[in-house]
Amino acid sequence: MAMNVLLNLKVMMKTIRFLILALLGFFASAVFAQTGSVCEALVITGHPAYPPVAWAADGKIVGSSAVLVTAIAQQLQVKKISSVDFGSWQKAQDAIKEGKADIIFGVYKDTARVAYMNYIDPPYMQDPVAIVIRNGDSLRYSEWSDLKGKKGVTNLGESYGTELDAYIVQNLTVARANGVDKAFDALLSKQADYLIIGRYPGKLEAKKLNILAKVHFLPKNVVYGDMYVAFSKKSKCYASLQAGFSDGLKKAVSSGTIDGLLDQANKQFYK
Repeated sequence: MAMNVLLNLKVMMKTIRFLILALLGFFASAVFAQTGSVCEALVITGHPAYPPVAWAADGKIVGSSAVLVTAIAQQLQVKKISSVDFGSWQKAQDAIKEGKADIIFGVYKDTARVAYMNYIDPPYMQDPVAIVIRNGDSLRYSEWSDLKGKKGVTNLGESYGTELDAYIVQNLTVARANGVDKAFDALLSKQADYLIIGRYPGKLEAKKLNILAKVHFLPKNVVYGDMYVAFSKKSKCYASLQAGFSDGLKKAVSSGTIDGLLDQANKQFYK
């Protein structure tokens, strides 16, 4: 089964790459003329465990967002694009903060990150975030206040937007686990009553861990987070590429390509 999933992922990513290159190709020359890119090389990174948006493979971050960012950079005449897995989502953000990476993708906007990231508008997708409980448990959830008095857990380094992040700090008890697998462990061992996680990567991780029958994803999402591409404020490429990346993302969003690619991936891998 794992081999079939891997083969399906490879086929999907080839398809995604082809479609995005085709989408971006028709406006590439105009964008390049506007920006006059002088950026020779980029280091890009993202979440190592957030499929179909991003995941780690062979020391790189791959996934639909990695393909999108790479395609835009290629159309802007960047000669060398290196995708790097820094080992965890927190370490990926640290790499951006320290200037070890130029671009991070699939990232929410919050006050702390704005201090060291230059976000590219528009956000290119919305990410549904779910509440997960143990199968057989009862937790009625309709609004954030329903989580008060209960123990939650989420992955280290995750942000769910300024508003929910602030609500968690002020009103909830949510521990941070060093990895998505550890967060599921905390839930199943009853160290936590609920888990906060992206709905799609959460389901895939549960399948990979063979625990999908042991957990229940509540139907109502806790939040829909806007996902962005962002540059490190220490990147020398931001000034020359900002306009081109903004145009590329606008075209991808307005054409429906992003939604279509994610729908395709979700139907294939999250049944």
